[in-house]
Amino acid sequence: MRIAVVGTGYVGLVTGTCFAEVGIDVTCIDIDIKKIENLKKGVLPIYEPGLEEMVQRNAQKERLTFSNDLASSIQGCGCEAAFIAVGTPPGEDGSADLKHVLAVARAIGQHMTDYMVVVTKSTVPVGTAQKVRTAIEEELAARGVDIPFDVASNPEFLKEGAAIEDFLKPDRIVVGVASERAEKVMRKLYKPFLMSGHPLIFMDIPSAEMTKYAANAMLATKISFMNDIANLCEIMGADVNMVRKGIGSDARIGNKFIYPGIGYGGSCFPKDVKALIKTAEENGYQMQVLKSVESVNEKQKEVLFNKIMAHFSGDVAGRTFALWGLSFKPKTDDMREAPSLVIIEKLLAQGAKVRAYDPVAMKEAEHTLGDTIEYGKDEYEALIDADALLLVTEWPEFRSPNFTVVSKLMKEKVVFDGRNIYDAAEMAEKGFAYYGIGVKQNVQQEKAVV
Repeated sequence: MRIAVVGTGYVGLVTGTCFAEVGIDVTCIDIDIKKIENLKKGVLPIYEPGLEEMVQRNAQKERLTFSNDLASSIQGCGCEAAFIAVGTPPGEDGSADLKHVLAVARAIGQHMTDYMVVVTKSTVPVGTAQKVRTAIEEELAARGVDIPFDVASNPEFLKEGAAIEDFLKPDRIVVGVASERAEKVMRKLYKPFLMSGHPLIFMDIPSAEMTKYAANAMLATKISFMNDIANLCEIMGADVNMVRKGIGSDARIGNKFIYPGIGYGGSCFPKDVKALIKTAEENGYQMQVLKSVESVNEKQKEVLFNKIMAHFSGDVAGRTFALWGLSFKPKTDDMREAPSLVIIEKLLAQGAKVRAYDPVAMKEAEHTLGDTIEYGKDEYEALIDADALLLVTEWPEFRSPNFTVVSKLMKEKVVFDGRNIYDAAEMAEKGFAYYGIGVKQNVQQEKAVV
């Protein structure tokens, strides 16, 4: 079986590589010449655990190839499906920008020679598949040819940092189709991934398009709800960690996505929540819950900064802050919408200095932030003469640092834990002023007073 995947960003590259891993011949296509040249050399544009080795292995076996030429990848070569996996960045009004998706659709219409299923893999609003169909039909009509094709919706549910496992062993595969022929092609394509017994769910195309947005919106809602509860816990003297365990034991709620923190970020949740809100508005409906989810999340990204300002009596000018973690979550270098960016921007605006370290996002940080901050070669170098440590991303190597070394390196023993990975009582015993999310604040000072 042969397919094409247009777009070699996060979704496209993972999708193409994982299909190649099960024996499908895949051509990944991108208009970025340098990106394709690098991929041919085994140099990836993103970081994802296990992906580099898988790309190199399948490229070596010639199951995975890379090209800038869409025409030769779909013309007369038995290509049964073409996946559109290009970006859908949010516009100024929050709506998904479909110009790249529709440009690919038109290119497919200009060059296809045989029946194929055109699959939208990008996260797109309801109604996009019909726009893709119309764009292809217009190009075929301009050519004066009548080539049959189908459009399908196949939303991705990949978690950055665990995308390979998610694709190879999915908990569900959602496919929207409008014909038996398209369903047959998609069943054949996904058969190797169903060994775990999880379902391949077929539905109508609009429902498949909505499923992706609904899933991400629900997860974002759980995060913002828990952060709202955490903020109230601080006011009321409750411990959100205990509350989380209490409600997480309820099977109807579950224990996933109810960890308090400093807000969600990344390429999916912020963009998809905005897009769903905008889609509703365009259809005369107000998503009241999601508007609140978005509002809570934006405010939550400022929580750590507010705690910092309170501790230092509103004056951080000239102080140095060590920041651990720049990516929006562990196991990725993705800094899009990351809480770290908000915190850094606000500290710099107050005249503070930031010295940061992240296990994999340093190159991305240098590209995004340039020389506005300093960079440590490791987590300990970032601490030298720091007035406080800010734990922003919960990378595993930050969970059990040598606090004796930490104490010696820092100017002041103050920790702002944005992910609650340290125990407040233990930090107090070590002599640190400790601030978490949704727990008693500055336990060290309280203990000293007692």
